Amino acid sequence: MIALSLAEIAAITGGRPHDIPDPQSVVTGPVVIDSRQVRPGALFAAFAGERVDGHDFAARAVADGAVAVLAARPVGVPAVVVDDVVAALGRLARAVVERLGTTVVGLTGSAGKTSTKDLVAQLLQHAGPTVWTPGSLNNEIGLPLTALSADEETRHLVLEMGARGIGHIRYLAELTPPRIGVVLNVGTAHVGEFGGREQIAQAKGELVEALPDAEAGGVAVLNADDPLVRAMSSRTKARVVLFGEAPDAAVRAEDVRLDERGRPAFTLHTPTGCGEVTMQLYGEHHVSNALAAAAVAHELGMPAEEIASVLGGAGQLSRWRMEVTERADGVTIVNDAYNANPESMRAALRALAAMGEAARARGGRTWAVLGRMAELGGESLAEHDAVGRLAVRLNVSKLVAVGGQEAAWLQMGAYNEGSWGEESVHVSDAQAAVDLLRSELRPGDVVLVKASRSVGLERVADALLAVDGEVAGR
Repeated sequence: MIALSLAEIAAITGGRPHDIPDPQSVVTGPVVIDSRQVRPGALFAAFAGERVDGHDFAARAVADGAVAVLAARPVGVPAVVVDDVVAALGRLARAVVERLGTTVVGLTGSAGKTSTKDLVAQLLQHAGPTVWTPGSLNNEIGLPLTALSADEETRHLVLEMGARGIGHIRYLAELTPPRIGVVLNVGTAHVGEFGGREQIAQAKGELVEALPDAEAGGVAVLNADDPLVRAMSSRTKARVVLFGEAPDAAVRAEDVRLDERGRPAFTLHTPTGCGEVTMQLYGEHHVSNALAAAAVAHELGMPAEEIASVLGGAGQLSRWRMEVTERADGVTIVNDAYNANPESMRAALRALAAMGEAARARGGRTWAVLGRMAELGGESLAEHDAVGRLAVRLNVSKLVAVGGQEAAWLQMGAYNEGSWGEESVHVSDAQAAVDLLRSELRPGDVVLVKASRSVGLERVADALLAVDGEVAGR
């Protein structure tokens, strides 16, 4: 973070200094919400959570080097006391971003946000110092924390923006006003909370409404292949750049193909040139992600050949997203267990199917170990049933549905599609899935593990990769 005195922080946040001997003491380190991450010069923001109250760790944070605490009440050590720590953190982020004048890229969508954000970050690093959202910290706490990690050297700030209701993205965009806004897609993630795809589109479109107009440099990067996203062009004063496989997309892919391991390649077309891209990521869905990232990089001056080269070497920066590891015995584990919604589940299954062609050539099989997709509301039964059916249609060798009612719907969908119980099974929990797989896996098999974050199916992947206390391929 840029250096700020405690007096400045109090003025920005509307806070009241408490137990501060010198208001001109300067915060030079990061802003953190975990006292274990404190280092000299930091500001510790204390949140009262359901299980842990950060205020209880204020003294420890200061003892470990924090200059002060951003708190909701006096804590007996130097503190800036505010009415609402979340709101104060947001005001602080807004002030820092305004002082820096860095180019802010905001990114949202129902699926692929984190993977695309990682691609954008890897591209823009080649154009200058870049700060980006770690993992999926894309809410009213994670976004300002990311913004506050920028400093005077930062040229680009790439921020993932999530939403669980109307107005959420508008609020995030007010904290860190973007010049470039990217909308990837409108799917059914959180449809139970929003009430329908039209409401999701309304929420995602708040990002392009927040952009400056074209004369001020605002750019809306929109998916030409998603009608609900394309329609957002009428909601922005910014210049619109379309990406996708549609013929009128300014940044588009042609000759898309997959190799024997399900990694995509394509010809990248931009308004100023072309390049051949061969990706290291797994799954055809990454083509759309790569095009969105390429559109951002092109807008910031990168030539097509350089964009193609960087995309070809780009990796997955965030854990448990199509994380592919081959064990010593030839079994491949695809850990995509960070989260799941109908769109990402279908994309992962198609990637598994593509990898299955090579697996079968080696005498192997494909396994889909799937759990519930959360927050689907009244669409839950139909969506789980559809995913189970898709696994059969894609010729996945065996579906292992893990957990309660939603997992039973997954298995029933497969059964009704024609597995007749032989290619699908329903097990009670992660350990039961591990026991089944350990007894049946053989060299050449490929195992996909995916479910909503709350299910914790990464435990299945970790257990299958564990060898004598170590983890294979790490």
